[in-house]
Amino acid sequence: MKLSFAIIGCGRIAKRHAEQINKVGKLAAVCDVLYEPAFELAEDYGANLYLSIEDLLQNEPLVDVIIICTPNGLHAHHSILSLQANKHVLCEKPMSINYDDGNKMIAASLKAERRLFIVKSARYNPLVIALKELIDEDKLGNIYSFNLNCSWNRSDNYYNNSWRGTQKLDGGTLFTQFSHYIDILLWLLGDHKFITGLRKNLHHHSSLEFEDTGAMAIEMRSGAIGCIHYSVNSFDINQEISLSIMAEKGTVQLGGEYLNKIVYQQPAFLSDGLVAKVGDANDYGFYKGSNSNHDKVYENLCKALNGEDNKITDGADALKTVAFIQEFYNKVKTP
Repeated sequence: MKLSFAIIGCGRIAKRHAEQINKVGKLAAVCDVLYEPAFELAEDYGANLYLSIEDLLQNEPLVDVIIICTPNGLHAHHSILSLQANKHVLCEKPMSINYDDGNKMIAASLKAERRLFIVKSARYNPLVIALKELIDEDKLGNIYSFNLNCSWNRSDNYYNNSWRGTQKLDGGTLFTQFSHYIDILLWLLGDHKFITGLRKNLHHHSSLEFEDTGAMAIEMRSGAIGCIHYSVNSFDINQEISLSIMAEKGTVQLGGEYLNKIVYQQPAFLSDGLVAKVGDANDYGFYKGSNSNHDKVYENLCKALNGEDNKITDGADALKTVAFIQEFYNKVKTP
């Protein structure tokens, strides 16, 4: 039996979800406080249109899964309302922009006995999966150090006249731009023990309420130490997402615009054939995001709801990324 879905929030990423929903089930309803994007999506997929989440939840009893594509700061509220209406939830990243709200989402899921899934599309990158297997199988041995560099471009036009760049609805550059790659780091190397660093708004003075650049020094519980540099000031276009790992039995560096290239490895652990299998980035016209692996997200969501083995990320796992980012933001303030 095919699942029935509804999308809350009809911005750019909602179209990506609708494409995949159409392959595995039925998009029954869409909702947005803005009429035009909701109307366009509803027309394209023959879905019912709502202008409030409360109306949708009251009038769509047969919907199985609610997809949350609203601004970051509304993820928790909209997810909890949906769970309380006895719907499963798939929430776009970030799960929430504070740890307490994330915990409330998990509690609502447990109380309703409904599943809470979080989109972590970068985990489906074949190169990242292969690197995870190397680490889990101890083929790299003890990991000594790491470096994660996230250098993208986001112009003032990206933030102007938008919820983006606001503390209340965006939450910070790490949440909106780079939470996928914080998640990857923690997924690969485990939990952190200590974090410090700097963050500044060096360019987006009129459009950002927080930093556009940051640098961290981190110690993992495993004993590995490393750095994260992140910025949305790469000139004109995205530069790279790169991750280097120095270990007892080898060194590996993935790079490219979104971890889609093998930059260096010694010895040769990873097959070049994996590069061709890395999905393209989400392309929104004047900027690009992270890997578009929503087909795999939906494949695993359907498996999970059918009781099959799956690799989709749940709320408890995703909350680790929220905790990491919040700790850094609480400890290191923007001047």
